[in-house]
Amino acid sequence: MIAGCERDYVSVCVCTYQRPTLLARLLDALGEQSTGDAFSFEVVVVENDERRSSEAVVRERAARARVLVRYYCEPERNISLARNHAVRNSHGNLIAFIDDDERPEKDWLCSLHRTLRDTGADGVLGPVIPEFPVDTPRWLRDGRVFERPRHETDSRIGPRDARTGNVLMERSLFVDGEIWFDPALGRTGGEDSDFFTRQCESGRVFVWCDEAVACETIPPERWSASFHLRRMWRSGTISGERVRDGRLPSAFLVRNGLVLGACLLAAPASVLMPKHRRMEVALKAAYCGGVVTAALGWSALRHRE
Repeated sequence: MIAGCERDYVSVCVCTYQRPTLLARLLDALGEQSTGDAFSFEVVVVENDERRSSEAVVRERAARARVLVRYYCEPERNISLARNHAVRNSHGNLIAFIDDDERPEKDWLCSLHRTLRDTGADGVLGPVIPEFPVDTPRWLRDGRVFERPRHETDSRIGPRDARTGNVLMERSLFVDGEIWFDPALGRTGGEDSDFFTRQCESGRVFVWCDEAVACETIPPERWSASFHLRRMWRSGTISGERVRDGRLPSAFLVRNGLVLGACLLAAPASVLMPKHRRMEVALKAAYCGGVVTAALGWSALRHRE
């Protein structure tokens, strides 16, 4: 809370990279958030682009916004550095994160805040719903590639369902001198999973709020099969490196090796399946292939595009 103020103060952190149009849409939606007089909030934008391609958009929106909007630039391309930059420059006793390609519903922040205070949890997460343009390939819709699990409101969740795309947390999670979002994972991905894993291991409690909805735009660059195959291989690579470093048990490698073998055996028959079913097999094989190769010492496709 701000000194002299009894209400909670939320810092909504937005990290962005070369998405000025989507960022403008997000800032407009944040400006329309309801609070129910239960809290006030600010918006902290950190651009992870040394060219500052979105600075003009942010400053234009800030000049006419009903809430305080502040802009910062983290020139080194690394999402962990950008997230840490946002937290360091936030003023709230509560920290929220939302992605620059998302659009929250009007009661998004209010729903997160209500659940946080009702449950006494350390953090609350909500659903992110994909929005597909009309010409999106059918296999992406049928394959539900972008859909994530949803849970009942107030139910406790673990690191597997936690992410920084739609979350409200107590500032006490960000202890000075500790690693928040690990810069070593800032180009590979997995920095948010690592953060929430460490928080849960330290006893922090995270719950779900199914009413706190944000919608995610699925742009054409994410429509190709190759994009998703690379993404899954990269995710598997990060997990495989954890096996190699001893952070995941060898049984994890064995299990993924068996699944990889099953996928390769099923591949010939999968050509007769609809494309979204073929992709399910291929994506699982890509993830498991990343796990196995990285665990054995060869890490490929480590960096995000």
